[in-house]
Amino acid sequence: MNTHILQSAPRLALTAAALLGSLAAALPAGAEEPSTAGMEMINPATMKWGDAPASMPKGAKLAVLYGDPGKEGPFVIRLKTPGGYKVPPHWHTQSEYLTVISGALYLGAGDKMDASRAHALKAGGFHYLPGKAHHFAFTKAPTVVQIQGTGPLDINYLDPKDDPSGKR
Repeated sequence: MNTHILQSAPRLALTAAALLGSLAAALPAGAEEPSTAGMEMINPATMKWGDAPASMPKGAKLAVLYGDPGKEGPFVIRLKTPGGYKVPPHWHTQSEYLTVISGALYLGAGDKMDASRAHALKAGGFHYLPGKAHHFAFTKAPTVVQIQGTGPLDINYLDPKDDPSGKR
């Protein structure tokens, strides 16, 4: 066995440590974190909830996480509904991507509100809804859903009498 290599191993380790220390000292003292320009970071405690728009049945709260759902471009919103909340049959011009954050959202396809044909989407569940698809939704318990898509986001009720905004 070559004892010269074994005897020089501690010296080699010391030299490597000194080299690494020199490299670290050579870095700028004010080295900054990578830029966060353009990023959005929002924790639940700092979300700003307000009443959902007049086009939605009363009782829901909405928080805009990204973008402006009323304008062209990408958006992400959260909708918080009480138990027993119902959105009558309607459709949207643009596609939606929906994720249930908490509770359960019951979704059904078609022109009539038929709870027996609704599918329960539980916390963590995902739903893709193509634009112009007729559907309805309801909750049995308080529920939070995240909706993302490309704006402007609209809601077109199949029966104009269901539109809570009074626009017929």
